[in-house]
Amino acid sequence: MPDGPVSGTLEEPQVQAMFDRIAGVYDRMNSVMTAGLHHHWRRRAVDLAQVGAGADVLDVATGTGDLAIELANRVGAGGRVIGSDFSHGMLDLARDKDSRISWEWANALDLPYADGCFDAVTVGFGARNFSELDAGLREMTRVTRPGGHVVVLEITTPTRPPLSTFFRAWFDRVVPLIGRLAGDSDAYTYLPSSVKRFPGPHELAQRLAEAGLDEVHYLLTAGGIIAIHAGRKPLEG
Repeated sequence: MPDGPVSGTLEEPQVQAMFDRIAGVYDRMNSVMTAGLHHHWRRRAVDLAQVGAGADVLDVATGTGDLAIELANRVGAGGRVIGSDFSHGMLDLARDKDSRISWEWANALDLPYADGCFDAVTVGFGARNFSELDAGLREMTRVTRPGGHVVVLEITTPTRPPLSTFFRAWFDRVVPLIGRLAGDSDAYTYLPSSVKRFPGPHELAQRLAEAGLDEVHYLLTAGGIIAIHAGRKPLEG
């Protein structure tokens, strides 16, 4: 597989084509790889978004929409949730899951939304696929209203054994094998590569601050395999 940008191992058109290709197995693979815990992690991310009834929220790189659905449950009938992605295959599956959400095609590096129009902007397991991470974080910040929150939920690499040893064995050997059995070993070889290249929690917090956020903080869960970052867009004036 060719080398790509720092935050991943493929160029943007290749990543887009890959997610179109694996859309049909994506949810099942997530459940297998995380023992179903990914739904719990998404609920934790929604907690950090600090949205309530009636809020307007954007979920970037929404995939098949699970994080957007958690957000819709939180904002209720008076709120609005948009789930955006650049994979038509993923969006087609998301549309079948939940009709409360506006599912829209969009590139995370050039979001087609006005400045400051969302109470919160989230991304779950998608930031490492941004071909230019800093550009994607700046765009998420741009479309967040002053006082609103940006949340990034991602896999991170644990540094202490025995979990670090298990993590390497799981992602370097088992995940590509599962992907091969699912019919797409290239896609699930890309996954561990993208995780390894993605910034660690401290560096990602710094880059969120550089994107224009303050009060940036993060929590580690699942023994340090999952990092959830949140930052607040400063109030104007």
